[in-house]
Amino acid sequence: MNTQIDNLLHEYRKFPPSEEFARNAVATTELYEEAKADRLEFWARQARELLDWETPFTRTLDWSNPPFAKWFDDGRLNVAYNCLDRHVEAGNGDRVALHWEGEQGDSRTVTYADLTAEVKRAANVLSGLGIGEGDRVAIYLPMIPEAVVAMLAVARLGAVHSVIFGGFSADSIRSRVDDASAKLVITADGGWRKGKVSALKPAVDAALQARGDLGPQETVTNVLVVKRGENEIDWTDRDLWWHEEMAKAEPEHVAQSFPAENPLFILYTSGTTGKPKGILHTSGGYLTQCAFTHKIVFDLKPESDVYWCTADIGWVTGHSYVVYGPLANGASQVLYEGTPDTPHPGRWWEIIEKYKVTTFYTAPTAIRSFMKLGRKIPKQFDLSSVRLLGSVGEPINPEAWMWYRKVIGGKAAPVVDTWWQTETGAIMISALPGITETKPGSAQVPIPGINVDVVDDDGHHVGTGNGGLLVVAEPWPSMLRGIWGDPERFKETYWEKFGDKHLYFAGDGARLDHDSDIWLLGRVDDVMNVSGHRLSTAEIESALVAHPFTAEAAVVGAHDDTTGQAVVAFVIIKESMLEESAAVEDIAAVLRAHVGEQIGPIARPRDVFIVNELPKTRSGKIMRRLLRDVAEGREVGDTTTLADTTVMQIITGQVTAK
Repeated sequence: MNTQIDNLLHEYRKFPPSEEFARNAVATTELYEEAKADRLEFWARQARELLDWETPFTRTLDWSNPPFAKWFDDGRLNVAYNCLDRHVEAGNGDRVALHWEGEQGDSRTVTYADLTAEVKRAANVLSGLGIGEGDRVAIYLPMIPEAVVAMLAVARLGAVHSVIFGGFSADSIRSRVDDASAKLVITADGGWRKGKVSALKPAVDAALQARGDLGPQETVTNVLVVKRGENEIDWTDRDLWWHEEMAKAEPEHVAQSFPAENPLFILYTSGTTGKPKGILHTSGGYLTQCAFTHKIVFDLKPESDVYWCTADIGWVTGHSYVVYGPLANGASQVLYEGTPDTPHPGRWWEIIEKYKVTTFYTAPTAIRSFMKLGRKIPKQFDLSSVRLLGSVGEPINPEAWMWYRKVIGGKAAPVVDTWWQTETGAIMISALPGITETKPGSAQVPIPGINVDVVDDDGHHVGTGNGGLLVVAEPWPSMLRGIWGDPERFKETYWEKFGDKHLYFAGDGARLDHDSDIWLLGRVDDVMNVSGHRLSTAEIESALVAHPFTAEAAVVGAHDDTTGQAVVAFVIIKESMLEESAAVEDIAAVLRAHVGEQIGPIARPRDVFIVNELPKTRSGKIMRRLLRDVAEGREVGDTTTLADTTVMQIITGQVTAK
């Protein structure tokens, strides 16, 4: 099969760092030189300098049994101690760890001393319930401080957490609890979302009830319940109130060290059929790369920065860049419970103004949603504190990048577009602020110490100006250590495509521009084959969003008798352009012509459907497979993971009415 991906869209704008930013930047060009000279010693230095080790490691990497890597494996440390106690011991206990903001406007300020004390008590609670090294604990909570406390308390005991996103169904909870054989579930009576309390405990109850011939869920001995939503809940003998158990717990807890390869968490990938895929991460290597990338990619100044990553802890971004990376570095950050448009569409910007957020990290889908509403909303708030912007989750198109920089960053804040995955554990590709001349829409370069390549189907480097498959060519500290309980699936899924070359295949397409900078082209599964040309959905979506009318677009390939596949686009119009676009006789024709001009006739969509919303998961990912169902006239597949399950009914109605 030809995996060469045509790259037809070109971007020439560049933004060098300001002299002042470059002068004070945390990252230096020497990092690249040091990593290139001796990659393993480079990572060893990061691990020694960024973390406290009770038993120093003497072995950096054991790659004797690929693809099963061991990093720093003869060293011992405690992850929670590195995120908490050591900052208090260093005299920074009064520093704010979390500025927590509830959707309803309630707030809490949690210092490092407060958070450490809470985690010590919680560790004693869990220990009293029989949780110890290697035991699995499922966490199903809203974005409240107790969620962070729970994760760190599990880590403190050397146990393994499996955080389940607070919007998942009882079936999703059950499959994850079963696969991990969890002994304990930590949940809440409810959580605020879109002005209402969403029920959480009932979903846990449904997940753990008797199931016909299988009998009851036998591994779960207790359910700890945080009081948050004031919901009426059914109570069983295994249920315990979090606040009551915390009040009874001893305040002191001495953190024990564990091997660097001790499992830290399992995170299940969502949206796939069949058995959930439990991605396993361990401790020392993961924490090293999280701390390092958080420090250099976000130019961290812990004494003065207020950092905000909008991700939920149910996703890997919440693990790595809300909990472990920032807290290991002693950062002060914002934690927000609700949605960006409740109780008003300027909620996020209001929070930035309130806490004087300096560093803001969010998803392209959120940025495009704000573009749809227009700049008039963020302009109502003082965003002058923002000095750095980050993007994560999927490729960001150049126009959204430019809007983000201009409107939120005041035309001055650098934008770092980061590529990484649940499986990689931490950021792999990103501009480094103060060093990199940034390009709108490009992830740009591997971070120091990471070896990434773009290859053809035989694993050969494609060269500059070409597109292909994105691979990681050498083991990295925060890499997944396997799929929980299924080593063969781990090898087959990620490592077998290129035989014995031991290249990790990410599943993403990418291209190298003439500077060798990397541009993500989306999932290879989403690449379309139109008249023999392999076209990236990301490039066509970028072209559509470059039109003044368009706020957001999703593109899929649909079967076509003539061309093999045809391009079908679903487009949201900016609110500020609704009147103007309504006056256009055939807006679809205008947008089709625009793509033809931007990229070329081969990429011009066969169909353009104007819609009000796109199907997105609660993490902001567009579910293109559902749009493909509509485009090909099939019955729409499973919509349970969508943030709004009614969206597909509306889109289907709009398409069939055309």
